Amino acid sequence: MLRSNLCLAILSATFVVTLQSPLRSAEAKMPPIDSNGEIHSFADLSERLLPSVVNIATKQKIGAMENMPQMPDFPPGSPFEDFFEDFMDRHRGSPEQPPSSLGSGFIIDAEKGYIITNNHVIANSEEIHVILHNDLSVDAELVGTDEKTDIAVLKIDPKGLDLKAVPFGDSAAMRIGDWVLAIGNPFGLGGTVTAGIISARSRDIQAGPYDDFIQTDASINRGNSGGPMFNTNGEVIGINTAIYSPTGGSVGIGFAIPANLAKPVITQLLEYGRTRRGWLGVRIQSVSEEIAESLGLTDVRGALVASISKDSPAEKAGFEAGDIILKFNGQDIDEMRDLPRIVAETLIDSKVDVEIWRDGKPKTLKVKIGELEKAEEEGRLEDVKDLPKGSATTDVESLGLTLGKITPSLREQFGFSDDLNGVFVAAVDPDGPADRQGLSTGDVILEVDQKDVTTPDQVVKIVSGLEKDKARAALMLVDVQGQGSVRFVALKFIENTEE
Repeated sequence: MLRSNLCLAILSATFVVTLQSPLRSAEAKMPPIDSNGEIHSFADLSERLLPSVVNIATKQKIGAMENMPQMPDFPPGSPFEDFFEDFMDRHRGSPEQPPSSLGSGFIIDAEKGYIITNNHVIANSEEIHVILHNDLSVDAELVGTDEKTDIAVLKIDPKGLDLKAVPFGDSAAMRIGDWVLAIGNPFGLGGTVTAGIISARSRDIQAGPYDDFIQTDASINRGNSGGPMFNTNGEVIGINTAIYSPTGGSVGIGFAIPANLAKPVITQLLEYGRTRRGWLGVRIQSVSEEIAESLGLTDVRGALVASISKDSPAEKAGFEAGDIILKFNGQDIDEMRDLPRIVAETLIDSKVDVEIWRDGKPKTLKVKIGELEKAEEEGRLEDVKDLPKGSATTDVESLGLTLGKITPSLREQFGFSDDLNGVFVAAVDPDGPADRQGLSTGDVILEVDQKDVTTPDQVVKIVSGLEKDKARAALMLVDVQGQGSVRFVALKFIENTEE
């Protein structure tokens, strides 16, 4: 069976900022519509917008390929892998080669000459050239980039160029079925306009930590990277970023980063030359039905706190492993992936209320937001809070686990630190609940039902109590391979695993 290829079409996101505060033009009307509701033409709109869209060409630095970013850590077998391998192959070669057209961009400030494109379009470039709509090529300088959202801000000298900027719209106002236009430089052909509708919203394609893509059936191809997606008022509501395709060409499934997500990033790049994201200091995971039930939460929602960084805002505010974050600064956390984006957009040093679920009831904590980039520089993201302690031996058949005591020889064999104590997972039944949740030999169980465990006998006692209470699952806090990366797992009891 032929495997589809998810092609990240060098298209990215642009976080939309109204630098000139352009107002919606009274002339920006919907295209003519007949009595059947059919749109006659996008000609007037296209004619107005095309001069604001540019082509980007670069010349790679000598040895740049050795320094190019590694392929993102996509899940094994992800169709994104094929695209990135192809992209790397196309950009290997002699550094003496002339600049090649790589992507698209658009003008956001005509007076200052600011242009938005993708970070990967200009990464490791020795020279950056912007080709305007009238085929005039001008040199560009890099203002700032953000790898996490694949955004780059460029600047050209606007003197004598008669540049035309485009305004940004409200991507949150867009609905499934709304018309959109995509303009870019597919296959290096130059300014090209395609039209379609919004097919879906809030897509997570595992391209980055802040995925919230708009899906469209407007034709998007390689070279559209960094090009804008417009609404019918001529406002940028997204940046064309990726396509799903078996061949690398458009098959009607394209993705764009919403304008509203891009706004704070571009603002920060223009002001600081880098991003300044909010930081809470927690490792989180999804809340499953079993985890929600184990913690007494009626609805499956929120972000489960697996661990807390030392000296982080979360630690100072009193967060604990096992808390479920339900609301952050007044915004509901419906899914785990909502939290990183909301925290990142929160003003550094601001104090916000966070509603959590703990001990079977809601509780509100107040936290002062830190800076993510500073924490990364200081290496604090991997430094987690002290873990619960434990040790000992036995089987838990109902969960498919064989447990053992952590001995000096096991510490040496598995590289456990001297201060790590817990219940050692000696074996996992390949057909049992523990195996289905990804547990393996070498993992260390730290908590069961939010109770510290110090011996395998304690695990058995807690599990037996849960079974008597007819619980569906046992919630455990597990240190993966005893290396400090902890997560919660809800193990269904064998007699309750049949659907």
